[in-house]
Amino acid sequence: MKIKKFTFNLFFENTYVIWDEQTLVAGVVDAGMAEEFEEEEIKSFISSNSLKIEYLINTHCHIDHLLGVRFIKDEYKPIYFVPEKDMPLFNNAPIQAGIFEIDLKELPACDKYLNENDTITLGNDFISCIYTPGHSPGEFCLYSESSKFCITGDVLFRENIGRTDLYGGSYDVLIDSIKTKLFTLPDDMIIYPGHGEPSSIGYEKQNNPFLV
Repeated sequence: MKIKKFTFNLFFENTYVIWDEQTLVAGVVDAGMAEEFEEEEIKSFISSNSLKIEYLINTHCHIDHLLGVRFIKDEYKPIYFVPEKDMPLFNNAPIQAGIFEIDLKELPACDKYLNENDTITLGNDFISCIYTPGHSPGEFCLYSESSKFCITGDVLFRENIGRTDLYGGSYDVLIDSIKTKLFTLPDDMIIYPGHGEPSSIGYEKQNNPFLV
């Protein structure tokens, strides 16, 4: 499986496209495009690589991760996954947008909820859903065992962790999610966070000041 990172909007949010190299079946994770040029950037990449967007997935439902979901849903008609316990955030997205004076397109209805230990098939491969609350009530990380990467949303960053002072956040729950769920993954597992640069599980075990 392949992964491509884009960084969008005023929050410098990471949007990911993941796809099976053989079948070109793909998904978009945390679509954050806020401007037309950002929409064109991801659209051009998808087109030039002949990708078939079958899934749209939110790791969680903070506004910076929702800004581009309407565009992806309208453009490609994928199955849209949202964490069920983040639906209060999803439903209050216009309020979130208003706080930052952001224009938000009406969000599409989600098609399915993410569930603990679900797998989502992409062509000949799949990703596993790991429930990791703490930054938000319902956040999930997305893990590819075969390709050795994990999209960690706003749970775990390079040498940092997600903030816990927003709705439904809990520092203790977040630390437990990281230590009992993410730190059980192999040390060479590459992590792709919702902001900033990639890291690895082993590096964070040794160098993350919140976790060592």
